[in-house]
Amino acid sequence: MPLAALIEGVLFYTGAPQKKSNLLELFDVTTNDLEQAIANLKQRLEAGGVRLLETDLELQLVTAPELSEVVDTLRKGELSQDIGKAGAETLAIVLYREPISRGEIDRIRGVNSAFILRNLMTRGLVERQASKNSHEFRIAPALLQHLGVTHKHELPHFGEFMDAIDTFSVQPDTV
Repeated sequence: MPLAALIEGVLFYTGAPQKKSNLLELFDVTTNDLEQAIANLKQRLEAGGVRLLETDLELQLVTAPELSEVVDTLRKGELSQDIGKAGAETLAIVLYREPISRGEIDRIRGVNSAFILRNLMTRGLVERQASKNSHEFRIAPALLQHLGVTHKHELPHFGEFMDAIDTFSVQPDTV
């Protein structure tokens, strides 16, 4: 499979910016090979609804600027809906386990959480921050404000929940 397709697949799967240095290591290619693949991918995506956003250090798949009105309409529709059970579950995981990676959230929930996390970020309830190997999610100040607290430790039964989560997390896998 061409390197450009491999990069596209990784960017799509992770749904997050990826460091070029990590891609070099992951695919064991030269900087020149990576640059050529990036150029090929950019050219191929140019005619579609997705673009490749490149900074000095990272790559990310983004929506084409021509779709801004459509995306804005969709975003407004999403914001008018309830976050649902999956959103509440994911929000609770981030709230009690932050900072936490998407992989860890997926492991706890048993399903891919990329869409739910994007929805929570769009609403300003969760923030994504770069970490050593990937990205981690944290609660946003707007969430605490919405809950009427100034610190997450003010949440009811915070200590009990943390003890229960720690106990659950250290139990050996029985599957």
